[in-house]
Amino acid sequence: MERLILDDLLQWKQSRYRKPLMLKGVRQVGKTWILNEFGRRYYDNIAYFNFDEQEELVSFFETTKDVKRILQNLTMVNGSPILTEKTLIIFDEIQECNKALNTLKYFCEKAPEYHIACAGSLLGITLSKPSSFPVGKVDFMTINPMSFTEFLIANGDENLVDYMESIDVIEPIPEIFFNPLQEKLKMYFITGGMPEAVRSWTEERDTGLVQTTLKNILNAYELDFSKHAEIKDIAKLGLIWNSIPSQLARENKKFLYSAVKEGARAREYEDALTWLCNAGMAYKIYRSAKPGLPMSAYDDLKAFKLYAVDTGLLRRLALLDPIAFNEGARLFTEFKGALTENFVLQGLAAKYEAVPRYWTSGGQAEVDFIIQRGNDIIPIEVKADQNINSRSLTLYGQKYEAETKIRLRFSLRNLKQDGNLLNIPLFMIDYVDKLIELGMKKKEILRKDKNQKTFSGIIISQLTFRRSTKTHFYFRNFGTN
Repeated sequence: MERLILDDLLQWKQSRYRKPLMLKGVRQVGKTWILNEFGRRYYDNIAYFNFDEQEELVSFFETTKDVKRILQNLTMVNGSPILTEKTLIIFDEIQECNKALNTLKYFCEKAPEYHIACAGSLLGITLSKPSSFPVGKVDFMTINPMSFTEFLIANGDENLVDYMESIDVIEPIPEIFFNPLQEKLKMYFITGGMPEAVRSWTEERDTGLVQTTLKNILNAYELDFSKHAEIKDIAKLGLIWNSIPSQLARENKKFLYSAVKEGARAREYEDALTWLCNAGMAYKIYRSAKPGLPMSAYDDLKAFKLYAVDTGLLRRLALLDPIAFNEGARLFTEFKGALTENFVLQGLAAKYEAVPRYWTSGGQAEVDFIIQRGNDIIPIEVKADQNINSRSLTLYGQKYEAETKIRLRFSLRNLKQDGNLLNIPLFMIDYVDKLIELGMKKKEILRKDKNQKTFSGIIISQLTFRRSTKTHFYFRNFGTN
């Protein structure tokens, strides 16, 4: 499968300021595969070491921090030379060896000519412990579930990707492209972006196999709870994780601890919830009191929503059968459009550094997401069906008119712009940044045209008034004489 992160990895390889790389990502998102594929494409050879499978590797890092000695030992295990610039050294499941994690500091300082890339399913958990963090000595990169664009490429629909990439003006998409893209999006809601689930569909065309694959991934996540979490949090993690569909099925989707377990309190479940988010399994989206910079300064820490890392996993967790594919827009609208919101959030989280927030106004309005793009705060509303009334987005625009350059609405409708309101088809989430840029340019052109017309109208009115006044003067004098 083609993963777009390969371009980022190549930039890392070519950078003068390259440091050992940590590739973060949730279990079974494709970290090991992507590093091996990267090494196969751009290096002469690969030296692969897995700290979970090869426990004896740990001793190499416990007895010394001398990188030359460590490299000598690794070379013997590898069975072939480890060469500077030409060999990609892969440390997989590095969270199983804190000593190896700390040694990255010395590789950075004393042997920067060696190319080292690390991966781990629970790096977020390990790095939350200060003793395990080589501050300032590593580069970070996060691999997300496969995007809809990557799904299309894997499915053999490069022509649809080429069309979306070619769009350079805001205008309706022809039905010959719009309709198949919408149908493919339904299938993506079935598979999600976990590579094995995507492969189950693209190679076998078997939804039953997709179901089994996703179930196996969910089971593996629950096993991680018992293997890596503290004993006091294991049961709580399961309760929180399994409550996500019901949390999102409610009208305002705000996370309630009482929906996890009757009588549950925040202080009892905070650690488990933090573990889940650090592991990359869930997104915690805070309510923003005000769309200002930095967004974190306006977070209401007591009000948040919890979304799953992947739309396909959320669908499987909610036990929504793939038969919904044949039931019109049901996949998009099921349990209050939560799948659609989760899909849009995935795309936004992968695109922008700051995690999105959501905004409410005294029970009168709620905007699904707000994002920070540069120094602009952009409101986003998600519509899961053909009803595109945007009362909340309108209220937001009125309240923050001066600060709002553009408003976004994702829906099943076609690409269209009305003033500063840009409607984007759901299947174009991966191109949101490009479309924002096009929308802002179009808005500016329309503003200049409007100003020009207004200016022209004023000039014409003045000329008309002057001519009228002059004519009246002649007739008045003529009558007097």
